[in-house]
Amino acid sequence: MSDSSPVRAAVPVLDVWCELQCPDCRTALDDLRALRDRYGDRLELRLRHFPLEKHKHAFAAAQAAEEAAVQGRMWPYVEAVLGRVEELDRGGESFLVEVARELGLDAEEFDTALIDGRHILIVDADQAEGRAIGVTGTPTYVVGGERLDGGKSQAGLRARIEEIVDRLSAGQKA
Repeated sequence: MSDSSPVRAAVPVLDVWCELQCPDCRTALDDLRALRDRYGDRLELRLRHFPLEKHKHAFAAAQAAEEAAVQGRMWPYVEAVLGRVEELDRGGESFLVEVARELGLDAEEFDTALIDGRHILIVDADQAEGRAIGVTGTPTYVVGGERLDGGKSQAGLRARIEEIVDRLSAGQKA
């Protein structure tokens, strides 16, 4: 029997090495929204975790983002937490659970996930891969094999990402 379903062409991937307690990552949200608006499903935007030691709730926030992904609302959760970085500084894990509740997610499951550590391996793997490719701060982007560091400045990064994605997309059409 043949499968007549259309085959989806591979789309460029933008890995975003992010930390949910990072004010620079909050600033980067506008660029990420613009990229999603411009490319839609022609660009795969992947959150990669890189919790920094200087932020004591970053590792828990990364685990919470993974629980939000399991519950189908990762990006709304990430945006909600980044939008209120100062509250995360003060509220820690209870704040992370409260954001889940506000978004209509299963807050009790978030609490349990933070206790049992079911997402630790994902966060650890992202962080290890980030270190291996030279990520030192957040946000850092990787697209088309090129690493772009947004930790010092976001200036010009969205335009550079668009150039790379457009080049990659044009190459796939040929």
